[in-house]
Amino acid sequence: MDSPFGSREMATLSPARQTAGVMMQVGLCYESVLPARGGCEHYISDLARRLARDGHGVHLFACRWDASALPTETHYHQLPTPTGPRFLRPWRFAASCVAALKATPVDVSIGFDKTYGQDVLYPQGGLHSASRAHSFLKHPPGLLRWGARFLRAFEPSTISFKRLENKQYLSAHRPLIVVNSQMVRRHFHTYLGIPESEIRVLYSAIDPERFANAAREQQRQSERTAWQVSPETPVGLFVAMNYRLKGLGPLLRSLVHIPAAQPFHLIVVGAAKFSRYLALAKQLGVQERVTFLGFRADPSPAFFGADFLIHPTFYDPGSLVALEALACGLPVVTSQFNGASELLHPPTDGLVIADPHDAKALGAAISDMANTEQLPARKEAARQSGRAWTFEMHYAALLKILEEARTS
Repeated sequence: MDSPFGSREMATLSPARQTAGVMMQVGLCYESVLPARGGCEHYISDLARRLARDGHGVHLFACRWDASALPTETHYHQLPTPTGPRFLRPWRFAASCVAALKATPVDVSIGFDKTYGQDVLYPQGGLHSASRAHSFLKHPPGLLRWGARFLRAFEPSTISFKRLENKQYLSAHRPLIVVNSQMVRRHFHTYLGIPESEIRVLYSAIDPERFANAAREQQRQSERTAWQVSPETPVGLFVAMNYRLKGLGPLLRSLVHIPAAQPFHLIVVGAAKFSRYLALAKQLGVQERVTFLGFRADPSPAFFGADFLIHPTFYDPGSLVALEALACGLPVVTSQFNGASELLHPPTDGLVIADPHDAKALGAAISDMANTEQLPARKEAARQSGRAWTFEMHYAALLKILEEARTS
């Protein structure tokens, strides 16, 4: 079986070996690269900067981007913004990518989502078929979940994206497929029948420089003052744009199972609209334990102010926010549906629950993590885990894959 970071050879590739190879012209294909939105878009900007630093040519094939977050050496290839029905837009973007790559050949190209025609596909959002199946889990078990599954089966997007997935991965000229967790590797076998041995696992990584701050302690104090939370109170942080899929509702319901006498506060960062969740917190009687911050272009101060991350997601192929938490020395409470949970070593640097809807289990995990006697040791363990798999190691492994694809 692969090591947690792809193959052991990949994980130990030296920086000297990285820069000793032939410089490549690398095409990055993604519809939108606005890193402030986080996730894959932030990863692409990190990768582009690292490639440029090594002297590789970076070509971005996209419809929109934030040039200030990308290296100045980037070559931009403007693609038309896909229009029309939602289920046709990925097809149109993919076709634009194919045409642009033919017009401007690169040594190796890599796609990150619903596209085709690249040498390497690294679907950081996972397999659509699996994502769709897991999305039903956000509904409580019963009639509502069954009804959602029934209705979605007839949606044009379901049919269209399934056909697109077949074109991506089951065509005669299959790209080199890279995924960011063992969970996603299993999904490729379950949903598409591709042998697991043909799928590379390369865990995601973040650039720790984004969280390097000499004034972290001052920012921690500043944040907690703004939150009106005492320095001694354990703070759990929830960061997500898609509140429903990432489990904010179940998280709020779990708070009623944390003993009232136990100090704890929850900070929520993400989408600007959170009124329904504020109403739910009031309905549950836990609003005094929750602060909603809304959208933050830079969430790092919130990481500095918190003590651990809570991410009870229903689907995350390899959560970057979990890696960001570890880089900041925050242990993680997450679910088995998060591929990044494979990088944790429970209970030292995190806890993994089976079902986000299990409010008692989630509440117990949060209460356990908020234990002030164990929390310092767990934070140190999280910091060590964050150092065990670095962006440089990830980059070295990915570079080897790109070199392989270029010469194949």
